[in-house]
Amino acid sequence: MMARMNRYLVAPVLGLALVLGVSLPTRAHAEVPAHTRVSVNYANPKQFTENRFYGWQDRYNNVDYLGPLKAYLVKRATPMLKAGQRLEVTITDIQLAGGYEPWLGSQWSHVRIMSDRYPPRIDLTFRLTGKDGQVIREGKRTLRNLGYLTSGATMPGNTDPLRYDKALLDSWLRRGMHHL
Repeated sequence: MMARMNRYLVAPVLGLALVLGVSLPTRAHAEVPAHTRVSVNYANPKQFTENRFYGWQDRYNNVDYLGPLKAYLVKRATPMLKAGQRLEVTITDIQLAGGYEPWLGSQWSHVRIMSDRYPPRIDLTFRLTGKDGQVIREGKRTLRNLGYLTSGATMPGNTDPLRYDKALLDSWLRRGMHHL
């Protein structure tokens, strides 16, 4: 029943599209969707410093930082790319800003303490390619901000738990695609 109904709808919809002058996109002329121009992957995240040092606390606090950091990097980098460019980022290690200090007592064992002793760190590799597929720039970077609490990297009132880590990615992207 549903297949027959769909068959009857196809002809009027196509006719209406032709009358209105709407062209159907073809595969050859379709632009690459913006969200696929930046790819972010994680190399062995179970071995990230963050997971090895603080995995049990983060499980207790139900922390998911990989998904939000990936989405943030895609969102921020995509508008910076020129037409046809593609950026591939592989994050090889993460140490989020702050740390746990269980020696303060059991009530503090699951509270992340922000201190200059625990700066954010992200290690990554990247490859920027042009529309012809040629590599424009590639490399390996270790992003750190030792003065993250006093650098003014985040806006007052920002309560995002990943604000310092996202600011680290922002400072890397602010250099511009040709200076990554």
